[in-house]
Amino acid sequence: MAERLWQPSPDQIEQANLTRFREFVNRKYSLGLADYPALYQWSIEQPEAFWCAIWEESGVIAETRGETVLEDGDRMPGARWFPQARLNFAENLLRRRDDSDALVFRGEEKVQRRVSHRELYDQVSRVAQALKAAGIGEGDRVAAYLPNMPETIVAMLAASSLGAIWSSCSPDFGVNGVVDRFGQIEPKLLFAADGYYYNGKTHDSLEKIAEIRQRIPSIEQVVVIPYTRETFALDSIEGALPLSAFIQGCEAQEISFRQLPFDHPLYIMFSSGTTGVPKCIVHGAGGTLLQHLKEHRLHTDVKPGDRTFFFTTCGWMMWNWLVSGLAAEATLLLYDGSPFYPDGNALFDYADAEKMTQFGTSAKFIDAINKAGLKPRESHDLSSVRTLCSTGSPLVPEAFDFVYANIKQDMCLSSISGGTDIISCFALGNPVLPVYRGELQCRGLGMKVEVWNDDGKPVRQEKGELVCTAPFPSMPIGFWNDPDGVKYHDAYFDLFPNVWCHGDYVELTAQDGIIIYGRSDAVLNPGGVRIGTAEIYRQVEQLDEVVESLVIGQEWEGDVRVVLFVRLRDGLHLDDTLSDRIRKQIRANTTPRHVPARVVQVTDIPRTKSGKIVELAVREVVHGRPVKNKEALANPEALDQFAARQELQV
Repeated sequence: MAERLWQPSPDQIEQANLTRFREFVNRKYSLGLADYPALYQWSIEQPEAFWCAIWEESGVIAETRGETVLEDGDRMPGARWFPQARLNFAENLLRRRDDSDALVFRGEEKVQRRVSHRELYDQVSRVAQALKAAGIGEGDRVAAYLPNMPETIVAMLAASSLGAIWSSCSPDFGVNGVVDRFGQIEPKLLFAADGYYYNGKTHDSLEKIAEIRQRIPSIEQVVVIPYTRETFALDSIEGALPLSAFIQGCEAQEISFRQLPFDHPLYIMFSSGTTGVPKCIVHGAGGTLLQHLKEHRLHTDVKPGDRTFFFTTCGWMMWNWLVSGLAAEATLLLYDGSPFYPDGNALFDYADAEKMTQFGTSAKFIDAINKAGLKPRESHDLSSVRTLCSTGSPLVPEAFDFVYANIKQDMCLSSISGGTDIISCFALGNPVLPVYRGELQCRGLGMKVEVWNDDGKPVRQEKGELVCTAPFPSMPIGFWNDPDGVKYHDAYFDLFPNVWCHGDYVELTAQDGIIIYGRSDAVLNPGGVRIGTAEIYRQVEQLDEVVESLVIGQEWEGDVRVVLFVRLRDGLHLDDTLSDRIRKQIRANTTPRHVPARVVQVTDIPRTKSGKIVELAVREVVHGRPVKNKEALANPEALDQFAARQELQV
């Protein structure tokens, strides 16, 4: 059994939103649910009652909820939640209008700003009027090529108040990557910033904006937001004007929130696009709102006035997730730039300065500060932090040890996992449950998550596919340009009919937690034995010499052999001694089948814009096959060193 690393105190359990919600459910439905396992079981057995309780207890603002909760609940896809409801997503996020902080922003050390709830409402009002005057209405696409700054949230809320559909990319995307995404959805208007800051440097965006405008003919207007300078020339960008001119003459007033169906499209999100043109995943307003209210308020324990942070760009779904914290009446702490500028303390400095309550980051960030020898527990106060969330890739058991030893002891470490596909999570944190080493604490309320073996049978304490066997509100309402739903069906329902197969290789533990071993399509298969890539990363990256690694299966002599690529600390060279140490570390802690046939040194590991390593792209390069969409990568040049390696020909 895994070691217990944290246990909430009786007082923490009593004060948790989850406890109050359980008591609300018990009163409302005359039940006697005693703990989280009982609440979870009820939530999947009585989904209609559960989602009604989420709606009511979290105070969803709507013109009407309607009497029907779930239509065609036996169909996946095809189920419809709250088909008679009418609501507006932005109205639910703008429920406060006082003078307390709604948004706090840091752009590295260059920019610091605050926006109150009242100011946020007024800014949204002005931009919404300007959008309407520009001809933007229900169903029109509004795109953004922006940093994670307050204006991005303002523009999104303004668009959704009108019923327009929002889609965003971060400004570090190259032109082709942006065109691959926005070109498919044909936006009418583009918001962009003049530039952005990263690692202490200023990067100009105007030239790229001009080319994007030229290559996407549907864009009628470009609104440029000043960030890195006060004035700039827009002559080279057709139909462009600065934000100040766009909203000129629009005075703040009451917002007329368009009341729309529960499934009205809110966001178009994009798959990573590393195996082809990115899929355009359409998410509905109501499902996104309900799911995020549940995850923020219950699983992350966000309370009114909390100060919630997630390190993310606008090209990652965690931005959309973070923004929904406004519906839980939290202050959002925004950060744009490098988390390591000027050093690895930047985010912890921010946490102390702003009394952060929920600290969200990636497993890679935690690993990086560990490798850098940082001990925030000794250098920072962090007394306000109640929850640390980690996602993006599996958080290995040793990283759990590091967090509690060197960041903070008394807090809930919530390793969470879901994806762009569901704009939310299947496995989550939980303020009323213990944290066990190496495990995601629980399955999310209302999510009928199981682990299935190859025969489609549910298993426990065995590795298998993560599936969801019943509909949930934040399923996509479809893919863009997929009128027959064929792409949507093939993406999730092809392996097990009428069951969502997420593509994660996982285990359901004795404590009802989840361990993630990697993506199913990246699973190694030497000699017909399935091995999760995370099992190897966990061992290799414990070695001080190794900064990070990437593992693939190489087709070899009618079978598959394991090939491990390692990036070492500066100045180190991979020799036979270090290769042997790496192999011994893996063999001693896993099985002989995990041991790589080849260990190869590289200077960089290719990754997506949101920081995920791309095993599939490397596998294609090693086998001499083309990588279809290098624009999806943050560092596509890194792929070059994986091609035609002499070490892989023997």
